[in-house]
Amino acid sequence: MMNTYINRVIGWSSLCALSLFCVLSFVSCDALDEAPDNRTEIDSPEKIRKLLTSGYPTSVPALICELSGDNLVDNNVVVPATHNVANSPFHDQAYNWENIDNYSTSEQDTPYKVWEAFYQGIAVANHAIEAMRMMNSNPAKDRELSHSWGEAHIMRAYFHFVLVNVFAEAYKDETQSANDAGIPYVCDVETTVSVDYSNPKYRKSVAEVYRLIEQDILEGIDLIDDSKYEVPAYHFNRNAANAFAARFYLFKRDYDNCVKHATAALGANPASSLRKWASMNSNTINTLLNAYNDHTAPCNYLIQATFSVQDRMLSACRYAINSGSLSEKVPNTNDVLYEGGGPNWDGRLKAFDGKIFRWGAGSEYGSWLFRVYEYFEYIDKIAGIGFVHILYQPFTAEETLLCRAEAEVYLGRSADAIRDLGYWTASKMVDKELTQDGINFWYNPNNSTKKDYISDVHPMEMSSEWKWSTLTEDEKRIIQCILHFRRIETMFEGLRWFDIKRYGITVHHAYRSPVEDEIHHDYLEWNDPRRVLQIPQNVVNAGYPSNNRTQMLGNNAGGYATKPVLRENELKENDDNE
Repeated sequence: MMNTYINRVIGWSSLCALSLFCVLSFVSCDALDEAPDNRTEIDSPEKIRKLLTSGYPTSVPALICELSGDNLVDNNVVVPATHNVANSPFHDQAYNWENIDNYSTSEQDTPYKVWEAFYQGIAVANHAIEAMRMMNSNPAKDRELSHSWGEAHIMRAYFHFVLVNVFAEAYKDETQSANDAGIPYVCDVETTVSVDYSNPKYRKSVAEVYRLIEQDILEGIDLIDDSKYEVPAYHFNRNAANAFAARFYLFKRDYDNCVKHATAALGANPASSLRKWASMNSNTINTLLNAYNDHTAPCNYLIQATFSVQDRMLSACRYAINSGSLSEKVPNTNDVLYEGGGPNWDGRLKAFDGKIFRWGAGSEYGSWLFRVYEYFEYIDKIAGIGFVHILYQPFTAEETLLCRAEAEVYLGRSADAIRDLGYWTASKMVDKELTQDGINFWYNPNNSTKKDYISDVHPMEMSSEWKWSTLTEDEKRIIQCILHFRRIETMFEGLRWFDIKRYGITVHHAYRSPVEDEIHHDYLEWNDPRRVLQIPQNVVNAGYPSNNRTQMLGNNAGGYATKPVLRENELKENDDNE
């Protein structure tokens, strides 16, 4: 089933899409001598729908965001006797918050691939929008075109949303964000080879990008018609569009609209749409993975197929979820994410029983949840080469529920927030009721045993317009609970990095290179410019100004991934069989 989806979404090819790959000269074209070949005519609703299918990116920033955040630790620090080497040199740069430039353009999960894939998706949306305008002066009112008009605008909004949150400052407020450099918001089809991206038409502030995102959301969200999709979970269906709107308005701190759109996605009974962990009891990793990625599961609002080696990054045993180091004050992220308990459960979350895999006889090289395991698409089974895929869920019922809970706290509706958080713990097979007392105990900043579960937030430094100062101590601890639950829910997806940026959370990294014994410590504070990833050098070469960091593309050799021999046998059996 999953291979069918991967072939359908990634392997699907259309002459309509061929003219899009070099549309934006700052995306990926290293040698563009003439204008793109646009001979294919997009002249029917069906062609537009197929064109939009080709626009969903096959890269995500999950790996670089996870390395930048606080979920992964350096095993060379946790296990001093080890001298592990990273899966790729750019992984070290991401973990050390350096300029990420030590990679080839053929490598996956790099800033280059993310920028390229998401702007290609934007180019697809723009071509579709232009084609619809050619077919009807008011596509939003056309019965055959209105749905695609809505999907194209939601796609364009979301792709820019990801890019601005990776390559720019977090949204602070309308005033401050007007002075923060954003990313190009591209609304037109590019027909020229060389574009002056220093032009104000392209250089947008973070505030301007957010205004344009909202404009696209409002243009498209009410037009989405799920009946037009053969498999809604592979597209921006109504639930996915509303979940995106809820996240956008949460980041913008428009809490009323966040609740409105989250509720539209979740429906009257959120518990019914959450993941059914109790039914996922197989000890076969592929069976678990297929169940998790089931396109019919109501929790999976949107499924995105990617070329990604995040699983291999974890299996390289350099950076992983691990037990930390008391001597070096490195947090035990293994406990924080799934083993150490929470405000209404003890020890490991029951939902994760039998689903955690470990590296090394004593788990000394870390652990990972089955969900990040790869699908391998062979192009030559004899040679053992092909493409590595990981399926991500950019929007789920669980994360949308947590968006709503956070908004409810700021709206003075703590009881509603705790109710929603209770839905979340119940879906993870927690039997005990979640209460304010339990939250207060677990997220007590004066309890040294709970410090790893509490984020060092700086919202008021981020913006004086935050309502943080008006929250009671009980409400602040509910927010800490939400941040903890979001960290668990979105591990391996990179969304914790977005929370780190928007809340100004301090991050501590300890690291030791494979060729030395000295351990280094670094702290990323709320106002550290290293929170902004530098845009790829080819973008700068095309004329778009760099930010306050410098970066050059590396020259590492690339090529096909090679399937490891006995990949399954390298894994320690899952925790039920330990």
